[in-house]
Amino acid sequence: MPERFHGVRAALICGIAVALTSLTGAVFPPGAWYESLNQPAGTPPDVAFPIAWTLLYIAMAVAAWRVWRAAGVGTALGLFALQMVLNALWMPVAFGAQALGWALLIIVALWIALAATLAAFWRADRLAGLLLAPYLVWVSYAVYLNAGLLWLNWAGA
Repeated sequence: MPERFHGVRAALICGIAVALTSLTGAVFPPGAWYESLNQPAGTPPDVAFPIAWTLLYIAMAVAAWRVWRAAGVGTALGLFALQMVLNALWMPVAFGAQALGWALLIIVALWIALAATLAAFWRADRLAGLLLAPYLVWVSYAVYLNAGLLWLNWAGA
């Protein structure tokens, strides 16, 4: 019985942490400023972002829960927390402050932290590592989009 409670508690904590991170998208939406920018080739339609992020956030929460169950709270979850903080910072910097240069630095740091998290998750629980793989692909794509926005709109940055 205590192990089951631990699993439920871990699932709730992981889910709440990811949900709180996701709120930055609601608090700092792209808005008219973003719409006025020159967009890099391959920018998806606006509807793609909430769909992709919802699926990614679910996978992230499940992956963190699996690692917590497999390895306990340790380095892997510490790395997960770090990348979550960087994830949460990107929206306010990119869209709130409209600082694409700083946002690019944050998203590159996020990519590095996420790659380290994925490696740590893979060692703790292979399925958890696999669950983070699409997130790393998406953040790689987001680095391209952020860099493209900065490059194409340099005079306005």
